[in-house]
Amino acid sequence: MRCGTTWGLLAPFFIGAIPILVKCLFSYMLFKQKTLQQIKDGSVSLAFRIWKRPTVKEGGTLITRAGQLRIKSLMITSFRSISSIDLKAAGFSNMDELRKAFPKNVSGDLYRIEFELIGPDPRIELRKKSDLNAEDIEILKKKLARLDQYSKQGPWTKKFLSVIHHHPGVRAQNLADQLGVEKDWFKPNVRKLKKLGLTESLSVGYRISPRGEALLKHL
Repeated sequence: MRCGTTWGLLAPFFIGAIPILVKCLFSYMLFKQKTLQQIKDGSVSLAFRIWKRPTVKEGGTLITRAGQLRIKSLMITSFRSISSIDLKAAGFSNMDELRKAFPKNVSGDLYRIEFELIGPDPRIELRKKSDLNAEDIEILKKKLARLDQYSKQGPWTKKFLSVIHHHPGVRAQNLADQLGVEKDWFKPNVRKLKKLGLTESLSVGYRISPRGEALLKHL
């Protein structure tokens, strides 16, 4: 299983994969469901990650299930430099709790990431916009054509939208099998459609958004 899905969705279904998920959480900028709630209520505004190379940048934004975050600062630190105030801001009670949160075999520098919640996930509103005019349709068609053009497996966007439309809530593996592609290739490409507001993730599988359904009629 690859990293890249929010813990809150995976935890109920992949208990046996917990070591892998923990490594994903602390190798990438993902958050547990509890932490997402703390970000929403403002009690968490810091994160610590061990990275060989940062996956976020200062001044950039990050979309999470809690909403859109702005990265206020990003710096290399050490466990010795972490204050009790920072521990609390990251959602930890003490240093032992923080240390235990990292998998033993992770390597790289320890980063301190300060962020703020700046609004809801912009894709949520985007996928509701189904009243597409001719210009909207043309722009989206060009974006899909570009995704198809640079695919090593040929055009895929219409096929993906169609199968998700007809099979909402079906496991990614089953959808990938139906399309004749690897799941590890299927899922990141679905995320590209999600970024355009055309699909949305469910606790299991996906569904096409009102925006995606409106566009599909013109493909």
